Amino acid sequence: MIEIFDDRRCEVGEGPLWHPERRQLFWLDILNKRLMSNEDGAPKSWQFDEYVSAAGWVSETELLIASASMLFLFDLDAETSRKLVDLEADNPVTRSNDGRADPKGGFWIGTMGFNAEPGAGSIYRYYKGELRKLFGDITVTNAICFSPDGRTAYFADTDKQLLQQIALDEEGWPTGTPALFRDFSEEGLFPDGAVVDSEGFLWNAQWQAGRVARYAPDGGFAGEVSFPASQTTCPAFGGPDMQTLFVTSAALDLSGESDGKTWTTRVGVRGQTEHRVIL
Repeated sequence: MIEIFDDRRCEVGEGPLWHPERRQLFWLDILNKRLMSNEDGAPKSWQFDEYVSAAGWVSETELLIASASMLFLFDLDAETSRKLVDLEADNPVTRSNDGRADPKGGFWIGTMGFNAEPGAGSIYRYYKGELRKLFGDITVTNAICFSPDGRTAYFADTDKQLLQQIALDEEGWPTGTPALFRDFSEEGLFPDGAVVDSEGFLWNAQWQAGRVARYAPDGGFAGEVSFPASQTTCPAFGGPDMQTLFVTSAALDLSGESDGKTWTTRVGVRGQTEHRVIL
């Protein structure tokens, strides 16, 4: 059964994160510059000065958050922020977009142009205090996620309709050249955010398709879950047994009642526990 988890409309809902210590879901409303959550059934949000797009958990009270110009540490209880590192702060064309922590504790974060300028985006990894650029010439960075064994990373360029994979070394750094995981162009699909379950299958939200599709490690289609919101943006696993799928969506340029809300449904597979960011 598909249910509304939170009925607040996000202009561009993104980056759902199930905090394993707090047992609480967080997500971002990028264009409204908000971190959002739900505590004991009550809606909660935190307002920022810049677009915020992705987060990783550092401790029970702290999140690493990616904004338009930096990565910063945010204390949920004290509601205080501390900059960790600039993120293309000298480039007025770009902002952050999709991001996720890897199994080694590194935080991967993608950038993109405010107006999706072709090739303006890049993907970086923040690991133990160092921010290193991994890939460039990407238009809309998305689908950053990792296999359970920590040996493979995935990422997409939504604009090019391509989802790629790359091998990782013992420290979680990419090795070699990215290889194609799946080309969505013939299906007319646009890969948005993604997450990998405990069995190694990738769950991909697909922009304007109103669904999250599941793919086997070889890229083969393995099923889908449809949602009332057409602009599904990113899935996350959570709940007491990690078998609840949360999905954000976007109301951008749409006026439907279901657009922009955050959704939930039970699925018959466990997700991975979100990895802690090592500062």
